[in-house]
Amino acid sequence: MFETLRDDVRTALAKDPAARNTVEVVLTYPGLHAVWLFRVAHALFEGGFPFAARLLSHVIRLLTGVEIHPAADVGDRLFIDHGMGTVVGETAEIGDDVLLYHGVTLGGASMRREKRHPTLGDDVTVGADATLLGPITVGDGATVGAGSVVVEDVPPGTTVAGYPAKPIDDRATDDTSRRAADC
Repeated sequence: MFETLRDDVRTALAKDPAARNTVEVVLTYPGLHAVWLFRVAHALFEGGFPFAARLLSHVIRLLTGVEIHPAADVGDRLFIDHGMGTVVGETAEIGDDVLLYHGVTLGGASMRREKRHPTLGDDVTVGADATLLGPITVGDGATVGAGSVVVEDVPPGTTVAGYPAKPIDDRATDDTSRRAADC
């Protein structure tokens, strides 16, 4: 458990150039707090206490501005930068080493009890205020530009941007891809 907490702090320090030290990250990063408390809510949900899990997730949202449904499947080292307004739906799946900026929505596109939220692979970056809707898949290493609306699968390693999101010319440099997601 402590190694997981250390990994999360190391991830914040690595992915946020504004992060100065461990104490600052531990005490002042609401996205990190939301992920840590989500893990408790998820354990409650998986342990057969769905009401307690939902109640805790509501408190987390009030405290951090981040809403992660306790049934969501979240991998290791998720970092939510700033966090405010981020929403992760019930059937969302998030891989390892994912970076979400503030205002990201992993939303559903169905009212049925089925897989209705996005799946993000490993090493995915989603820019500020991006909206991903439905049971789509964003492949490993993909980047979604800020403000984009994604309603179709994104192949691994691809950068998409716009409304609706479309792939950006593959001649773009890694620096351009990173700027597309930065806020």
